[in-house]
Amino acid sequence: MNNQTEQLVNSNGSVLLEAQNLKMHFPIRKGMFGRLSGYAKAVDGISFSIHEGETLGLVGESGCGKTTTARCIVRAYNPTGGRVLYHELDGRVTDLASIVEEKELKQYRRQIRLIFQDPYTSLNPRMTLLQLVGEPLIINNTATGSELQDRVETLLQQVGLRPEYMRRYPHAFSGGQRQRIGIARALALEPRLLVCDEPVSALDVSVRAQILNLLQNLQRRYDLAYLFVAHDLSVVEYVSDRVAVMYVGKLVEIAETENLYINPKHPYTEALLSAVPKMDPDLRGLGKRIVLESDVADPANPPSGCYFHPRCRYAQSICSEEEPLLCDIGGEHYVACHFAEELHLRGVVAGGAVS
Repeated sequence: MNNQTEQLVNSNGSVLLEAQNLKMHFPIRKGMFGRLSGYAKAVDGISFSIHEGETLGLVGESGCGKTTTARCIVRAYNPTGGRVLYHELDGRVTDLASIVEEKELKQYRRQIRLIFQDPYTSLNPRMTLLQLVGEPLIINNTATGSELQDRVETLLQQVGLRPEYMRRYPHAFSGGQRQRIGIARALALEPRLLVCDEPVSALDVSVRAQILNLLQNLQRRYDLAYLFVAHDLSVVEYVSDRVAVMYVGKLVEIAETENLYINPKHPYTEALLSAVPKMDPDLRGLGKRIVLESDVADPANPPSGCYFHPRCRYAQSICSEEEPLLCDIGGEHYVACHFAEELHLRGVVAGGAVS
C-alpha cells in the first residue's frame, strides 16, 4: 500500500473498518462455451475508512459500484483484490477479504450487518416477526425459547413497533414498518457497523424522515457506525459525517459533509449537487442544474485517463491521457482531478441553496 492510501485510511484514529485498494471484477463470458472475454470492474481499487460511531455516506449514479462495495464489506461478495481490515475490540486487525471459510466469517457477520433497500422483498412473507427478527439469534445460538421471545420483544420496541405484533406476518405492515423490522433484525446480534444499502429509497417520502431519525437515534444509543449507500444527496447530507463520491468503480472525492457540499472540488460532485432540491422557493430559479451528457461509462470498457472526462465540461487533453490520483488537497479533502485546485465549482449551502 502506498503512502497516499495509508494517509487516506488512517487519518483520524479510532478506525473501525478500512478498505484498502478494494476491487471487485466480474468476469464477462460469451459464446456457447462461456469463453472469458473480459471483466466488468464494478469496484476498481478504492480505499476509505469508517470510524467508530460515524456515518460515511457513499454516493453516485446508478451503476457506479456503490452496492457492490457494500456487499464486499459484508462479504456477500468475495473481493477480487485488496483488503477489508476490521479493527476488533481487543486491538486485533483482521483482513475480512482474505477469509475463505464460511465458519470463520460467521463471527464477523455478527458485527457487520446489512440493511436492505427494499423492505417488501427482503422479508420472507411466510415468517412471522418473531421468526424474522429471531432468526439471527437462533442461527448464532444466542437465544432460544422464552429468552428469544423476550429479546425479539425488546428489539421491536427499540425500533418503534409494538411487541404484540410479533405473531403477525410482513403483509400486515406498511413499507416503513417493514423497514423497521429489517432494522430490528440487523440489530439483533448487537453489531458495531451497519451497512445501509439505500434504506429509504423504496419508502414514501412521508416516512423517510422517520426511518432516518430512528437510525440516528439508534446510532447515538449504541455507538453504531454506518456505511450509508444512497443516490439522494439530500438524505446523505442529513445523516452523514463524511461523504465519498463514487464514479465507475473509483472514488473521485471524499470530504467532511459540510465541506463537500459547500466546496466541491470534483466536476462530477458539482453536477450531483446541482440536482439537490432547493427547499426555499425563492432560490429555485438560481443555479442552473448541470445536465451530464450520455450515461455512466461502461465498467467493462472504461475511457482512458480520467473515467469522467467524456462527460466533463472542464476536461482538457491531459484528462484523456492520464488517470488522476486521489490526493489530499488540504483539510482531509481528497479529490481525483487534475485541476481540483484550479477550478471554482458550485456547491450548496443549508437548505439546498446555491452557494
